Amino acid sequence: MEFIQYEQKGAVATITIAREKALNALNSQVLDELDATLDQVDLGEVRCLILTGAGEKSFVAGADIGEMSTLTKEQGEAFGKKGNDVFRKLETFPIPVIAAVNGFALGGGCEIAMSCDIRLCSETAVFGQPEVGLGITPGFGGTQRLARIVGVGMAKQMIYSARNIKAPEAYRIGLVNEVYAAETDAEGNVVKSAKEVLMAAAEKLASTIAKNAPIAVRNCKKAINDGLDASMDDAIVIEEKLFGDCFETEDQRYGMEFFLDKNKEKVKAPFKNA
Repeated sequence: MEFIQYEQKGAVATITIAREKALNALNSQVLDELDATLDQVDLGEVRCLILTGAGEKSFVAGADIGEMSTLTKEQGEAFGKKGNDVFRKLETFPIPVIAAVNGFALGGGCEIAMSCDIRLCSETAVFGQPEVGLGITPGFGGTQRLARIVGVGMAKQMIYSARNIKAPEAYRIGLVNEVYAAETDAEGNVVKSAKEVLMAAAEKLASTIAKNAPIAVRNCKKAINDGLDASMDDAIVIEEKLFGDCFETEDQRYGMEFFLDKNKEKVKAPFKNA
């Protein structure tokens, strides 16, 4: 891979979009490499993914405007489909995905972050859907996911105005779960950059998720995602079936037996891999 880095530490893996000279902008090659990388994740071992961008300046600055500038209508639709197919694969990936956002997350960068289950960001993060300022609409799901995450009114305001927002506002409107600042000493010197603090927090959360029953976590993700597109009556049935599926797993038997065990000094063993 030229633009995608993949690293696995135990049950947690990190995908880094590494096109730093272009602020990690998404071109066709990046999308193809990301798609191939997701296909290669060992779901027998990995229980949580972290997605981030290389360097200190940018998570993903957007889709590659140079590549898009000469597209025809048909080519534009095809490029949108390529991005949407990869982002949908990320969104429906069997295990949870955490976006660790540092710096710019604009256009396609905001859209890929929204395709992840959880978004954490540094105090330097900047989000936005600036496409109408370029004469186009968001093309990788921005018009759909942003409204579902922050509400229709706020999504329309951000998209129609093409205005970027900083990390505190992204947190206020619910676009991100948490914002992390740089650590300083008593004299105000930076001990850890905001990105370093962000990545440590993302890894800690991913490790916490990875310690839980993997089949149950996967079923929770599927229940939430599938239920969002269904009526409440249908969504409850989705949950019931996935809830019932858990009772065929060793994890359920072990987890409940451990809970009911009166020997409180017993150390809980890790759940088995899915």
